[in-house]
Amino acid sequence: MKLITAIITPQKLDDVRQALSGLSVTGLTATDVRGFGRQKGHREVYRGAEYEVQFTPKVKVEVAVPSALADRVVEVLVEAANTDRIGAGKIFVQSIETAVRIRTGEQGEQAL
Repeated sequence: MKLITAIITPQKLDDVRQALSGLSVTGLTATDVRGFGRQKGHREVYRGAEYEVQFTPKVKVEVAVPSALADRVVEVLVEAANTDRIGAGKIFVQSIETAVRIRTGEQGEQAL
């Protein structure tokens, strides 16, 4: 099993959710986060005053999938979350040792 974490722009969340639904991914977790990468923040004007925003708002999407589906999920995430601009995001893939569904006690891929 794999845990795929994608840091994306907030406006792409619905596109990502729809794309993953098309792969029969049954659940995901989305968290509002702030951070910076190469873009190192940006400048904004508020009530006539310019100020620098050092942490850019992003959404962290986490999805656990069977290992056989992981590469396809990453491909779909890249397509759905791409903005063709700096700051579009990153994807990280990690191995999951085990998963347990609390309600039923199912373990492994059956718990996904």
